[in-house]
Formats: sequence, C-alpha cells, structure tokens
Amino acid sequence: MYFTKLPDHTAPGFDERKHFSRFSEHNVIFNAFSPESCCDKHVGCLSLKTVLSGEEWYGVDGRQVAIRPGQFLILNDNQDYSCGIHKGDGARVLSVFFQKEFAASGFLDMLRREDQLLDDPADLQHKTPEFFQTLHAVEPDLMKSLSSLVTRFETYGDDPNRMDEGLVFLLQHLVRTYRLDSQYLRQVDAVKPSTKKEIYKRLCIARDILHTFFQEPLDLSDLSARACLSLPQLIRQFKSVFGRTPYQYLIDIRLRHAAELLKESSAPVREITWHCGFNDASAFGRAFKSAYGIPPEQFRHSPHRSFPALFNKTTFDSTAVSLVAGKCEQNPIPT
Repeated sequence: MYFTKLPDHTAPGFDERKHFSRFSEHNVIFNAFSPESCCDKHVGCLSLKTVLSGEEWYGVDGRQVAIRPGQFLILNDNQDYSCGIHKGDGARVLSVFFQKEFAASGFLDMLRREDQLLDDPADLQHKTPEFFQTLHAVEPDLMKSLSSLVTRFETYGDDPNRMDEGLVFLLQHLVRTYRLDSQYLRQVDAVKPSTKKEIYKRLCIARDILHTFFQEPLDLSDLSARACLSLPQLIRQFKSVFGRTPYQYLIDIRLRHAAELLKESSAPVREITWHCGFNDASAFGRAFKSAYGIPPEQFRHSPHRSFPALFNKTTFDSTAVSLVAGKCEQNPIPT
C-alpha cells in the first residue's frame, strides 16, 4: 500500500485499530510532505525511516532522535515509538514498513545458502535479525533504490506486485546495514559477546545524541550519563569503535553541516558558524580549513566540493567491504 499523505491521528473519528491493522497485513510505504504531524504511540512492523527535507523526531526507548536528510533509522518489529514533525517546520518523509512474514521470508532468502533454501524453503524456525535502532547514513546506492521504488509508484500507481518486488531488494540494504553494525560491534574492547553488544548499543545512543543535538554545547559528563557509560569508558570505547573521540566526532558533524550550508545557501559565514554550534568564527575557519583544505569562503565558490562520511569509521578497510559482498550484492533493483 502506497500513501502520499500522513494519517492525522487527531482527526475526529480516526480509526486507530484499522490504521495499525494495515501493517500486519500489507507492506506499506508513506511518501508525503507534512507541515506537522504527531503520533504519540505507534507499534509497527520492521520499518525504515528517512526524510528528504526537514526533520522528523522519533521517541525510541525513552530517547529522542532527529532524522534529517542523508540519515535513516531502522525500527524493529513490535517496537513502541512516537514520531512527529514540529509545527511550522514541515518535512517530506519516506517510511517503508515491511510486513512481518514478508520480511522474514526475505531475510531467510538472503542469509541462507541456496542448498539450504531448497531443503527447507519455509524454515519457520529462522529468526529475523534484530537491528541496532540507531541512525545510519543513506549511501548513494540506497538513495537510488528508494528513488527507483518511489518513481515506479508515481508512474504506475499503487501496484502490490511491484511493491513486493522492489522491497525484496530493499531488504538487501537492511542486511548490509546489519553486517556493517556487526563489524562495528567487533571493535568494542570487551571479551563477552553480550558485553560487546550492550556497550555498542550505548555507544550508538551517544552517537545519536551528537547527531541530533549537534548545535548545542557538548557536556561530556552529561553525554556519558545519558549513554550509561563512565566518562573514561565512553571516550575510550567510542574511539575504538568509531575512530574518533566523541568531541572529535561532533566537530566532524558540525563541519559537515557547515559545508552543506556553504554549498546550498548564501548565508554569511558568521551566521553559519553560530548555526552549526561553533562559538568563534576564527576557530571555525581554522577547523574548516584543516578538514577541507581551504577556507569556508573559498570552499563556497570552489567547483569541486566533497564531504567526508559522518558515519563510517575512517580506519575501516576492505575487511568491511568484504562483509557486505556476496549474495546480498548480486541482485540489482529491477526497473
């Protein structure tokens, strides 16, 4: 089912039960612009959330996460959450909900060998992967797949067969995300797998806070408390997993947003400085030149402008690439 308008949960007579029943029966996509929205409680199936403009806020496990262009969030099946777009801000959201049995069947196909699928094509005992519910970067191939999917609906209408075919291949991107998170997980400095997993979850909370509230002053003590890690443990493990300390990572986020504003707006450099969380224009200029090789004003007018990745650990090499190679890379999205 394909919708170009978000539901208004506050509308008189809105049937919550009927609305939520769709997610247990069908794959569902919302591709809509909304000036504001609010859903205080949602229990959905496995889903991928992103925005094409503006920002959408999610409440997950007692924390607030803002999704902005270039980011996506995966929520697991039966996860309670809230979501909303602040009044007056407006956002174009793209949310994909995978029906439970459909997703399980897709993951089974991607995570087992062909001979195993022939021997037991149903495999009711196979479990759907549990994803880390954290922000990830929308890589170009994922954006291409999402754009292709939306184009087909805009061209041919709401065709469930086309949706199912497209979503089978979109699940490949979720598998890739799962495997990359597994690579990050291995970088946690701990022995027990259960300890590694718990520490990585808490590191993701800290990283999401940095992305969500990058414009605000950083208090490392507060960050460590919200992530439920001691300050030394947060700094040490964050650097081990993400290749940078929390403060270094925050500076990278701010510089990336500044670079985007320099490219996309005519706002004065001083205004961009404050907007991106820097207190001093001179310090911002030095940090920007150190990261991009040229001063902000020169970068604005340069025909060759590139942006470093905000999510990928810079020290990752071909090992990370090899994890996502293989079966989930072999089938392109059909056109």
